[in-house]
Parts: sequence; C-alpha cells; structure tokens
Amino acid sequence: MGGGSIVGLPSPLTALLPSTNSSNPGGGGGGAEDPSLFTKPTLPCYKWRLVIAYDGTNFKGWQYQQSPPTVQCIVEKALIRATKLDRKELCLVGASRTDTGVHAWGQVAHFVTPFTYDNLDSIHAALNGLLPSDVRVRELSPALPEFHARFSAKSKIYRYKIYNDTIMDPFQRLFAYHYTYKLNAVAMREAAKHFIGNHDFSAFANASQKDGTPNPVKHIFRFDVTERGALLQLEVEGSGFLYRQVRNMVALLLQIGREAVSPDIVPKILATRDRRELAKYALSAPPHGLCLMSVMYNEELLEPPPGCATTSVGRHHTISKCKLPFY
Repeated sequence: MGGGSIVGLPSPLTALLPSTNSSNPGGGGGGAEDPSLFTKPTLPCYKWRLVIAYDGTNFKGWQYQQSPPTVQCIVEKALIRATKLDRKELCLVGASRTDTGVHAWGQVAHFVTPFTYDNLDSIHAALNGLLPSDVRVRELSPALPEFHARFSAKSKIYRYKIYNDTIMDPFQRLFAYHYTYKLNAVAMREAAKHFIGNHDFSAFANASQKDGTPNPVKHIFRFDVTERGALLQLEVEGSGFLYRQVRNMVALLLQIGREAVSPDIVPKILATRDRRELAKYALSAPPHGLCLMSVMYNEELLEPPPGCATTSVGRHHTISKCKLPFY
C-alpha cells in the first residue's frame, strides 16, 4: 500500500466517531457531514491526524462536493492513491469548512485506516508528492481513537489581512484585501473588544442551505488588531464561527476604521440578532484576506497512542559525502 511500510494489526485501535447529535464547537458552515462519515467502522482501525496548509485561491472551499474542486476532494484523492482505500473507508473529516477562496495554514483533519504504519515519513512524502503545489500536509501524526478533528476542537484562530495603502503590494494581492481608505486602527481595536465574550452572532451570520440550525451563541476569546506598516492584521480566536461570521465582523470593523460609524455600533447590531441590520452598514469582506491559522485542542487529545509511529513533519534530504572533486 504505497507510501510507507505497513504493519499488521497486533493491537488495533477502534476509531470512535461521534454520533450526529454531538455539539459543534465551530466551523465556518455548520450542518451535517456526509452520513457515511458518521458510520462507525465495523473493523478495527487506526486514526491519523493531518495539519494542512493551502492557498484557497483556486478552490471552492474545503467541503467535499461532486464537481467543483475543493480541498477535501484533492486531499482524498491523494489519500486514496497512497493508501489504496476508498473515501468511505478513509472517513476524512476537516475541522473547519473554509469558504470559497479562503486560505488555511493550520487546517486539521483526520482519517482512518485498517492498518498502521511503523514510520510516517514515507506516507507523508507520498501525499505531498501527489498533492498540487497549493496544498501541503504540514504534519501527519497518529491520533487517539476519541480524537475528532471537528468535534474535539476547543477553539479556532482566524486571521484577516488588510493592505491599507494607495498602491497594492503585488506580492500580497492573493492573501490580503486592498483597502484604500485610511483606517483608524485605534477605533477598530476599541470596536473589536465588543465582540469578546459570549454573544448571539445571528446578526453576523449569512444564511446557508448547508447550515441546518447551528447554535448562534459563540464565545470569542480575543480579537486583536495589529499594525505592521501598511499591513493591518485582524486575528480572532473563538469557540466556533457561523457561516461568514468572521468576514462580516471584519466588514463592520472596516466601516468603523474609515470612521463611517462609531465603535459602539457593534453591541447595537449584536442585540438585534438580525443580519439585515448589519447589511445597512456593511457587506461581507472578500474571502482572499482570510486564513484559518490554527485549530486548538486539549493537550491530552493530542497525545500519541502507545506504541505508534512518531509525528512526521517532513524530512530533509542529506548528502553523506561530496561526490564531486573540488578544484
């Protein structure tokens, strides 16, 4: 089974996948996963955790779809070739359903196999060799049976980049939103504080057919506004996010930053719980400025199962000795 040496099943781990009524602590979209992903495997299997980075420019988001290119589709194809398993056997699940055009540095996903690996470097290298250059598996590690990429998440960190200058830096154009109005970062920082804590974010969520009925109450742990020259970074950490919630919060902060509205508009809009109220002041910020930076878990869930292979973070090529003469 390509990509690495495979060991049999001396002491298999049973993959414990949560039922569909598990609480969802986050995610960009909400709603139910593919039903096949919630079927508990009938055979013993091993669970593996991936940390994935991708440039979302050419993708229709993370979530699996039949026709458009999505990151999940691309990763599944690579896994299918590397493991010789089909997608229903792999049960690949991502932590966050990033939207069309949104990037990720620390997307987390898990999959299962009926066999284990004694070394993960080879399968890790094989996956990156099969993936396009705009998607990379940064880490591959064994996971505990109870670990679930989406439902075990404690919090998620998103960063939105704004290039605030008259002329756009061409090297930032795919990853930062060019905004030519001069922004007042102090006012934006003051407004961002109003998002911190437990709130009903209904007013900041776009409706989506795949949403189902997600809990609109989320906890925002921090919302930082940082200036780095012309680059303005808005970084938010929360227990979870509704569909387009981050981009809608950023859009309002941009209006506050250009001093079109005052910072105290934030609690007033939150109190309405009505998306139409936000639409009076701002539309969603473009997706290309947004990046999923990391997904946080309780440390004990990240411990490797006993006797499993160590985490692979890639390997360097080395030369044992120089084969060319020096002159």
